[in-house]
Amino acid sequence: MQEIAAYLLCKLAGKEGTSDEVSAVLTAAGKEANEGALSTLLSEIEGKDINELLAAGDEKLKTVKVGGGGGGGAAGGDAAEEAVEEEEEEEEEADIGGGMDMFGGGDDGDY
Repeated sequence: MQEIAAYLLCKLAGKEGTSDEVSAVLTAAGKEANEGALSTLLSEIEGKDINELLAAGDEKLKTVKVGGGGGGGAAGGDAAEEAVEEEEEEEEEADIGGGMDMFGGGDDGDY
């Protein structure tokens, strides 16, 4: 993977992307080129336009399904306001009424 990144950096710099150039980029980054991976990469893309390869890869990525579906998105606009209003109504309805307070007293004020 680092060989591909170094190759792309060479191409962005207007270089040919030769084995020596790619190795030099990796060395400058403190890495060592995997000669096997580098030679395979260069042989597979020899004579091909990098922009066409990237465009083809982009098209392939569009067909890849990713993610696990996660939860639903947040409600937007009116739906969010309706949800808040419903919660407020539920809270108001929760009044249990009756003559009990926290300490067991009645409505008549006798404690």
